[in-house]
Order: sequence, then structure tokens, then C-alpha cells
Amino acid sequence: MTSRKTLVLVTGGAGFIGSHVTERALRLGYRVRVVDNLSTGDERNLAAFANQIEFIRGDLTDPAVCRNVVRGVDTVFHLAALPSVPRSMADPWGSHHHNVNATVQLLMACRDAGVRRLVYSSSSSVYGDTPVLPKVESMEVQPRSPYAAAKLAAEQYVLAFGRAGLVEGVALRYFNVFGPRQSPHSSYAAVIPAFFAAAQEGRTASINGDGQQTRDFTYVENVVAANFLAATGPSERVNGSVVNIGAGDRTSLLRLVELISEVTNREVRVDHAPPRSGDVRDSLASTDRAHAVLGYSPMVDLREGLGRTWQWFQESLGELTPTTIAR
Repeated sequence: MTSRKTLVLVTGGAGFIGSHVTERALRLGYRVRVVDNLSTGDERNLAAFANQIEFIRGDLTDPAVCRNVVRGVDTVFHLAALPSVPRSMADPWGSHHHNVNATVQLLMACRDAGVRRLVYSSSSSVYGDTPVLPKVESMEVQPRSPYAAAKLAAEQYVLAFGRAGLVEGVALRYFNVFGPRQSPHSSYAAVIPAFFAAAQEGRTASINGDGQQTRDFTYVENVVAANFLAATGPSERVNGSVVNIGAGDRTSLLRLVELISEVTNREVRVDHAPPRSGDVRDSLASTDRAHAVLGYSPMVDLREGLGRTWQWFQESLGELTPTTIAR
């Protein structure tokens, strides 16, 4: 995939991660088409470069939308999803319909249109709550929520299409992505924007459980870089692969609160709510395969990423509306 005049499609491009992928594609010289139904995305995430993209409002569960958006496309960055473990527990069918059915419709449209490659945004939630750390791609997956099951099903369709020679496909399993444009204004908000909002507003942050649970927090710039490595890597190495994308380090939620207090120079008090059904206890990515297959290494660590996110947060808090959450 060369950048000059090459058209790429970003599904879910008005969302948190999708808007960053869109922005990077433009900087690299690609022509960019974005499709988003705006159920969780926000066009304001695209405002700074809206005149440089083709934006289509549409839902990928509609086969006609899928056929329309893939016309002339070389590469698809498939980030559109109905996110959130708690939401999927309340509405399992909605999670399946928007995460699995939409992906299969998109894959069939890509096959028929001759799309070269699809890069799928999967989730570390597919591993479930097994005690083995770090999570390695070859280990048994044990999803424990409808969201996790849906992401696993969709990624396997992507890999199957790739291995069958229908559309090249690669699945990236994200670990707790955070960064600018991630909204705290949602009942399903991810923990980092929720904690930043508490710091900004001088209120108590809520932690589900004892706070000793750990996560591999991954700055969004690392994830964006991985997407383009996956899009441009040689077929013989990339096609049909599933790859963890994380920072390769884990941090407890209580330690995260301490770091946010340091970054913001504000004391963040916490209270504890009951654990959430479907949540995992500990998460940590092995990035060995990502390095071998994609040449990926995380460039921005947690502390630096928190600093960048807080700077954006202070500048943008008053303009935020719900967008999406980290997968």
C-alpha cells in the first residue's frame, strides 16, 4: 500500500481511536473515506480535518452501506463497534449484531469489491480472566462477556477470510487504549477519562472492586502506529495473523490514581463500588508476536501518555460529549 492517491476506509472513524487513525492516514498522504453511524462517535472528533475526508453516515449492518463505502478502497481499518462490556451484558444481541453481523457484511463487500486488506480492531477481553500473564496469542481464549465473545467471533471471520484468500486480514487485540478524544461523559466511560474528569471537577473517583486489579494501559499513538504497520506489512507475514497491541506493562487502578494525581497535581480521592460482572482481574500483553510480525514496539509509555492526555483534557473538557470508550 503506497500513500499517493491510495484510498483507505476507516470504519468508526468519528470515534476515539478511529479519528486518530483517520488523522494519521491524512498525514501520510492517503485519501480517506470515513463511515460512522454516530451512535457512539462524534463528528467533532473529525472537525480539524473534516474538509480533507469523505464522510459517509451509515450503519455497517446494512449491506448496501457496506457495498457503497468500500468502492475503490485499497485498505479498510475496521474500528466500528458497539463497545463496552457492561452494555453487552444488558444487550447481548445488540453487541452481536453490530460487532459480528456488521463485520461479516463488510467482509463480503470487501471481497466483492477487491479490497486488498482489512485491519480489524479486536480486544484483549477475548482472553477472559485466566491467571496466566502475560497474555500470549497462542493461549486458549475464554471470553466472559457477550462483548468479548462478539469481538472474538468477528476477528475469527477476518482471519478466516484472510486465510481463505478472500480478503487479506489481520486482527489487532488492543489492551486498554487511552488518550485524547476519549470521552468521560458516558455511563460506560473508560477508567482513565473517568479519573481525569474526577480530578478536573474535584470529585471522588469510583473504582469497581478493591483497586488491585491491573491493566495494560496503551496510549492511542501506539495503537495507531500498529494499524499502519499491519496495513503495510508483507502478506506472507501479516495476513491471517492475530496480534496483541499493548504497552507490555501492567498497572493497578490504585497506582493509576496515584499517577493521575501526580500528572494533574491534584489529589484524587476514591471510593469503591462492587466489582462489575464480566470484568477481568488482570491484563498484560505479550508484545513478542507484534514485534516479530509487525515490527511493533510501543513508543509512548503510560506516564508520558497521561501527561499528553491531561493537556488535551484541560483544553477540551467543556466541549466533550459522549464518543466511545477504549476496547
